[in-house]
Amino acid sequence: MAITASMVKELRESTGAGMMDAKKALTETDGDMEAAVDWLRTKGLAKAAKKSGRTAAEGLVAVAVSGGTGVAVEVNSETDFVGKNEQFQKMVGAIANTALAAENVDGLLGMDVDGKSVADTLTAAIATIGENMTLRRMEKVEGETVVTYVHNAVSDGMGKIGVLVGMNGGDEAFGRQVAMHIAAASPAALSEAELDPAIVEKEKQVQMDIARESGKPEQVIEKMIEGRMKKWLAENTLMGQAFVINPDLTVAQAAEEAGATITGFVRLAVGEGIEKEEEDFAAEVAKTLKG
Repeated sequence: MAITASMVKELRESTGAGMMDAKKALTETDGDMEAAVDWLRTKGLAKAAKKSGRTAAEGLVAVAVSGGTGVAVEVNSETDFVGKNEQFQKMVGAIANTALAAENVDGLLGMDVDGKSVADTLTAAIATIGENMTLRRMEKVEGETVVTYVHNAVSDGMGKIGVLVGMNGGDEAFGRQVAMHIAAASPAALSEAELDPAIVEKEKQVQMDIARESGKPEQVIEKMIEGRMKKWLAENTLMGQAFVINPDLTVAQAAEEAGATITGFVRLAVGEGIEKEEEDFAAEVAKTLKG
């Protein structure tokens, strides 16, 4: 039976096994999914499979730069304790450096780290450390200069929030100020042109609904909306935001004074957007003791 990429993906997602292990399991069992799961269990991957259904919303973001390219990756774990684990940190750092040559997360999972694919490296770490782990995201930025900033760093180049800023011109000192601004202000996009039009339209509709509640005439409402949207766009785009270092200037004005053109940015924060089940401490301990 021909083993397809979708079959390998399904087995990986259901067991937490590495890509090559999943493919081999399906090959050995002639594509029988249940038999492939059993095959993986017999090869010592049952522990990783058992952990794969748990929510991984903690972990680390790591950044790496080479020449004019910067990359940020997010590797998640179940608990914050794992982020302090030296073995986990070393793995995340290696994945970030490998990601410099990757196009996307899927490609990165198949790339080699110390003789094993990233996917297999994660599976081995799950089995060793005993928590579910996922490579969730990677983002890249390019420019003549790429500056990094890590907030709440636990080790060199990794922490809870990772920022990359790509620039042409300017200097690293200014770039670092912008990176720190991004970490604090969390802009949604570089400029208005890069905002998702659907998000802009949704905000406009919300503001119109709010304005209409006032009972004012439509022509007055249109003026109100114009002003409110101008303010909203300024607050949500990097170039329009007041620069935290000097609030009298926008970031765009500060960049012009510094002789810099900001080409792009990335801001990754650990666990953002992941729904995490809240448990009391006693329940968490009991769950850990049960394995």
